[in-house]
Amino acid sequence: MTLVNALALLGVLLLAVPALVFVVECAVALLPGGDATTPASSSAPRPRTAVVVPAHDEALGIAATVAGLQPLLAAGDRLLVVADNCGDSTAAVARAAGAEVIERDDPTNRGKGFAIVFALDTLEAAPPDVVVIVDADCRMSPDGLAILSREVMATHRPVQAEYVLASPEHPTPKGTLSALAVLVRNRVRPFGLRRLGLPSHLTGSGMAFPWAVLRAAPNLGGNLVEDLVMGLELALAGHAPLICPAVRVSSELPEGDQAALGQRKRWEHGQLSTLRQYGPRMLGQGLRRASADLVALGLDLCVPPLALLVTLVGAAAVAGLVLASLPGGSKLPALVASATLAAVALSVLGAWFKFARDTLPLRHLLLVPFYVVWKLPLYLSFAARGKHKTWDRTQRKGEAPPPEPPSPEPR
Repeated sequence: MTLVNALALLGVLLLAVPALVFVVECAVALLPGGDATTPASSSAPRPRTAVVVPAHDEALGIAATVAGLQPLLAAGDRLLVVADNCGDSTAAVARAAGAEVIERDDPTNRGKGFAIVFALDTLEAAPPDVVVIVDADCRMSPDGLAILSREVMATHRPVQAEYVLASPEHPTPKGTLSALAVLVRNRVRPFGLRRLGLPSHLTGSGMAFPWAVLRAAPNLGGNLVEDLVMGLELALAGHAPLICPAVRVSSELPEGDQAALGQRKRWEHGQLSTLRQYGPRMLGQGLRRASADLVALGLDLCVPPLALLVTLVGAAAVAGLVLASLPGGSKLPALVASATLAAVALSVLGAWFKFARDTLPLRHLLLVPFYVVWKLPLYLSFAARGKHKTWDRTQRKGEAPPPEPPSPEPR
């Protein structure tokens, strides 16, 4: 085998590793049967729980969020809304709805991480047993708070509810495919890891923590993927998070392709940056400590966003076919890349069939190539300029889009 053929095969095999992780996680999730583990008993004492809701300019929907959480509270629980750098009536609306409200005004340091730290400082005077963090536009399933808090106390580890994002009320094909990608990332793959007896990442809303564990967590401040990084840091400290499929927290993707693309840009730039920063570290620490939990989290982290994974494997398959057509070119790289692409495609199709066929029309799957093309500028901007660096609020349903910045005056 020539050097060019050997290098091409090596590149394809390296790319096949994260694809294989993706395929295995999905395959295990698709096996027949339910959850192999049992949630903590409902007869266990109910821990004192504080629900923290970070909110920035959420006056339009915060009352509904508070109303949805209040029936889940028990005696001694607290519902704390953090009105973070709000320019609207979020604080007043949340108070009127019955929540305890604290207000934070620090325009230089904006974002969910800062709001969480501010809430913990407030809770310090009378700390709860468990802290649950719920985003301001989310709803939690019945009994979800009780299940999460008991699971935290039974395992003494962070617990992540199943966090799903539904297609918007008036979805475009891109919107429904985005919902499928999020479902695979937040539901299918974590469920596969749980069935394997392994931890999973924190995915955002519906995160529950033992008070002492969360209080000792590093201050992530303005990190745009503070939930993902927090879970990795806690895992390195010996508190790897668990997924709890018995509890579902749901929200809705933003209306409009541009708002959705902006949201995905922030998330996926943050994920790619975290992959680069933490992937080798998690794998190295896992091997050094002989920790299956850390190795599993490291391998899972090394799986790029679904559209990028398809793009990379597809490009490798095309490059392999070109190589095979040249004199002396080997067909093996093309065969490996094509088989890898087929395995990823079948995994996504299986995930759609088991988890999303009632909500996502099959015809939309035919538009996956166009969805990948739509996402390409997102990945090119990361390669050219690095990750998105500022926290930007996602436009909510029913809100007017933010005004366009003024054009510079001609000189």
